[in-house]
Amino acid sequence: MPRRYKHVFFDLDHTLWDFDTNAQHSLHDLYHEFELHATVTPDFEAFYSKYIYHNKILWDRYQKGFISVDELKWKRMWRTLLEYKIGDEKLAKALSVRFLEILPTKNKLFPYTIEILEYLQEKKYQLHLITNGFEKTQWNKLRNSNIEKYFSQVITSERSNSVKPEKEIFEFALQQAGATIQESIMIGDNLDADIQGAINVGMDSIFVNHISVSAHIQPTYTIAHLQELEAILK
Repeated sequence: MPRRYKHVFFDLDHTLWDFDTNAQHSLHDLYHEFELHATVTPDFEAFYSKYIYHNKILWDRYQKGFISVDELKWKRMWRTLLEYKIGDEKLAKALSVRFLEILPTKNKLFPYTIEILEYLQEKKYQLHLITNGFEKTQWNKLRNSNIEKYFSQVITSERSNSVKPEKEIFEFALQQAGATIQESIMIGDNLDADIQGAINVGMDSIFVNHISVSAHIQPTYTIAHLQELEAILK
């Protein structure tokens, strides 16, 4: 029986690249470089929690088309500073620029990332990425994590001029990869972006449920660990 899938599209952040750990380490560097312990708060963990809270809200607004890329980049810092009654737009923008310089230098991956990419490559699958991240930042993450070599196509929201879950970014990715919907599958951690996006274009999907959330959208498959892909993609 011929293998159904030939093209495997991965999400990057929170699926392969451990965004939360890398962001925490980057913010910690930023916190000390800008001496925020003296000017904003001595409690880094609280600062980090507030940043993650606002980042999540603004990413959701960006993915739904309510704000621009530039607004997302600096307003997450701006909103975090406002929690401490600091309305310094210049500082927020400086923090944003430096954060996006530091972040992609971090290289923490989820367990079994390299192993599963090696496995899939050996099985002759064509591997690609579809990410809502920024072009320069995402490429630097891939290079510094030493996983750039596994992917034939890297489709960012900036390159495609669309964001997951819009059909357009998936259609653009399929076109660039020379793939059909029937022979492709999307793997990601975000139900609203990755899984709903795949559904929107008619593509099968695998939900990587690292943190055991309840699924309000039905993927084709669900896994809790990347090694479980071996049972699906044989």
